[in-house]
Amino acid sequence: MSGAGATRSEIVATAAVVVLAVIAVWVLWPQAPDRDAAPAPGVAESDPLAADPAALASARAAANLPPCPGPAGPDTPRGPLSGVTVPCLGGPGAADLGATTAGRTVLINLWASWCAPCRTELPALAEYATRPDAAAVLTVNVRDDPVAALRLLAELNVRLPAVADPDGDVRAALRAPPALPASYVLRPDGTATRVEPPTPFRTAEEIAAAVRRLD
Repeated sequence: MSGAGATRSEIVATAAVVVLAVIAVWVLWPQAPDRDAAPAPGVAESDPLAADPAALASARAAANLPPCPGPAGPDTPRGPLSGVTVPCLGGPGAADLGATTAGRTVLINLWASWCAPCRTELPALAEYATRPDAAAVLTVNVRDDPVAALRLLAELNVRLPAVADPDGDVRAALRAPPALPASYVLRPDGTATRVEPPTPFRTAEEIAAAVRRLD
């Protein structure tokens, strides 16, 4: 009897430990965020880049980029960027790249702040964009820290329309290579061709020649 009693006591003690462990896990386990809860004070709910709102706002003010690019006109979006919507880099909001590029020739440049050749190419793109016969230029900041990206643009005094590609959606749509920078000429009919060579561009004339060749 004593042996059986000891066994029952051990079973009860073990069960109690298990119950307490389950309760502890339930209490300590991270709970899923409430999607309907209000955002934390100072966090821009509509801005997916606002990990540090104060630093982002300061960097945006210093970069002074053009407004978030909107629809180019009434043309129906076609081509690889149709349905691709990404955050704007220079301010809150998002850009529908299919609508932004529809019906016109656009030079799309993929870059990042950690890309050394991009430092050479971005000023050349800015110079090219000032030409009266230049195609529209859209820069796409790929998988980057937005604050670092904006600080680089401010340092280089480059003020071009810019969007962010934090999840690689643009890169995937264009089937872009892993190396940066990469540029594409997107035609009014929606077809896109990668520019190669030269990569990177070093002068505005190189860019103009590439656009003329592929448009």
